[in-house]
Amino acid sequence: MAGDEAAPCRHAGAPPEEVVARVAEVVSALAQNEAYLSSQGLSADEYRRALPAAIERLRGSSAASNASRRRFLAALFEEMQVRGIVSQLERPQYGDDTVYRLTIPQFGDIAVIQKGCPDGAHSSVRWSVPDWARETYLWWLCPSLAAEPGAHILKGVNRLRQRFFSELPGAIDGIIFHNDLCGTQHRPCPKADHSITVDGMRIPPPCVYVMPERTAGGTEWNWDGSRRLRFPAVLLSMFGISDERASTFTGYVGFQRRGGDLRTTLTARFGPGRSTTFRA
Repeated sequence: MAGDEAAPCRHAGAPPEEVVARVAEVVSALAQNEAYLSSQGLSADEYRRALPAAIERLRGSSAASNASRRRFLAALFEEMQVRGIVSQLERPQYGDDTVYRLTIPQFGDIAVIQKGCPDGAHSSVRWSVPDWARETYLWWLCPSLAAEPGAHILKGVNRLRQRFFSELPGAIDGIIFHNDLCGTQHRPCPKADHSITVDGMRIPPPCVYVMPERTAGGTEWNWDGSRRLRFPAVLLSMFGISDERASTFTGYVGFQRRGGDLRTTLTARFGPGRSTTFRA
């Protein structure tokens, strides 16, 4: 699938799209199997009428589960504060945008905007950069197995590119793709040997990508990955990765204009001499 190379990991045993489609067909076709429904104490009419509500209930259960998954991001930042990597941590308030404010000694404040899967517009382009932030990042917490991590990231970057070249104010400095699936049997991580234990979970280093700086004119924006930011190295230091090696674990996004065409490059780095690149 396009974009799989944008991340170094793959899902283990994720169902292919054709299997998902067949399952959806089976669920719909059950309304025609009156004998089976009767054995479960249901009529075909009851099944049809209750199906939408049943699906919504399942979605609600999934949302509650996602809320518990998101707890891991707060735990990660709290661990950074305990270790003295950040001097202050301001957590999101209920009802506000989910923005964490992390203060790095001798540097300033970092904004981390918590989002879901990057292929949705809400998670990719509906955000604002706080005026207090020296650097701002989108952190995508994506539990979906519907596509490989790289494909999810590419969809989000494509949306970010549209905003990058629009008149909308504000620019994201970097993106992070990481949640509690990373490093598990469902999403094995090639950086697992750098994992640490936080809140009872084994957590590998996140996938971090530096975004281009928004400048007028020119034909290339971070195409060679030369832009340097502070937060990636600070974040990776918690996983025992030194400042000198941080660049070998930090990927990047670049844009290039050729005539009337725009190109995108995504490079993921996961250790010295280890990287994957996707260009389109």
